[in-house]
Amino acid sequence: MPTRTNSPLRAAVLADSDTRWKWGALTAHRLVADRSGAAAADQEAELHGYLLRGRATPTVRQLAEVGVRAQRLREVTGHEFVRAVDREHYDVLVISCVGGAVQAMLHALAHAWRTAERRPVVVTGYVGVVYEKLADGLLLRHGADVVLANSRHDADRFRDVYRGVGADAGSVVECALPFLGGAPYDERARHGRGYPGGTVVFAVQPSVPDNRADRAYLLRRAVEHARRHPDREVLVKLRSKPGEHTTHIEELPYQKLAARLDGGTPPNFRLGYGHMGEVLDTADLLVTVSSTAALESLHRGIPTAVLTDLGIREVLGNHHFLGSGCLTSWDQLDAGHLPRPDPAWLARQGVCPDGEYATAFDAARARVAELAAADRLPPLSPYYTPVTAPGYLPRMLGRYGFQPDGAPRPGTGGPGGETGGGLRRVVRSTVREAARGAYRHGVQRVAPVIRRMGEL
Repeated sequence: MPTRTNSPLRAAVLADSDTRWKWGALTAHRLVADRSGAAAADQEAELHGYLLRGRATPTVRQLAEVGVRAQRLREVTGHEFVRAVDREHYDVLVISCVGGAVQAMLHALAHAWRTAERRPVVVTGYVGVVYEKLADGLLLRHGADVVLANSRHDADRFRDVYRGVGADAGSVVECALPFLGGAPYDERARHGRGYPGGTVVFAVQPSVPDNRADRAYLLRRAVEHARRHPDREVLVKLRSKPGEHTTHIEELPYQKLAARLDGGTPPNFRLGYGHMGEVLDTADLLVTVSSTAALESLHRGIPTAVLTDLGIREVLGNHHFLGSGCLTSWDQLDAGHLPRPDPAWLARQGVCPDGEYATAFDAARARVAELAAADRLPPLSPYYTPVTAPGYLPRMLGRYGFQPDGAPRPGTGGPGGETGGGLRRVVRSTVREAARGAYRHGVQRVAPVIRRMGEL
């Protein structure tokens, strides 16, 4: 990579879902901008986006709803991504994917750059609340130059995990979620709107809870809340349309459950899509089980309720909010209760309604700038290797088409893998697209039916 002169700053993001694209793209913008949000050195930051092909590859509608733009955006396989970033001269590379994909890309990039004089600074992290698979997910992300922690709480936990296995913890840098922001909540703003009692937003999640009975229960309670409070609007904020997928598979869409409700829904109840920031602009109460939307809401000072109706359980993720002051139930909300968050808890979670958020990315920005200015960066060195994890790593990398040393598997699209003339490549591409279509159909349509039949 040549030394930078006066050319615009360049960053690339690899993401495998709509939520991860949102986190990755906004993080990249913040890493190459100064505190005011302007591009570093008064230059226009350049962002290229790559969407990793898979079951959760976002649709055009989902990308538009996220609202983050890139100068270039295209769908790629893992091999195509490695080849593309090896040709381009990026300063920063943000890998915003599920842990296994991050690990595969780290090994593949390490192999591709093994003789390179210069390379981009590689950054990764989590898109929201880390409430499960802490050690597994973190060790799959180890090896990046910078592993971002969205709060002081996460930074402490991340370093403890790395130190606990004897891995270098110096890559962990504390910051905050990049999509916090928006106007502070003003209760007076609801006066003059159609519903004087305000708008209650129920932010649903694709896989929490994960069964029909619990999801139907939560939906019914939201409808009942609307009936009990005709002066309030109740909006169920949906993540995806049937057939679309986000970070997690949604086998039981609320749209379908709502269509089967006995007695229908009252006029002050509705289902809706849209950018979460815009939805929160008109919210007077945010209700969820454990969505990251709770942190967005708390950041703006909006009353926020984390439901305990189904218990406080790790599988639901609401245990993350212990001590927050936000845990409550639909019964309590029906009776008029508004949770009050604990300021100390908010501060440890990187939620800064007092204005400190403006400095949240200073340390990460400084670290990335320091690494980008170095004459030479050390090779990417993940904790997992064929020596430390011989029964785990090969399967993980093989899933993404790479060998244990990070080299492309023969015949999977790596260098030399696409042999033959143009017609042969077209036929191979057509067959692969058909196979991908069949796979997605199996994951999205057939598998859920089989699982539901098994529950009968």
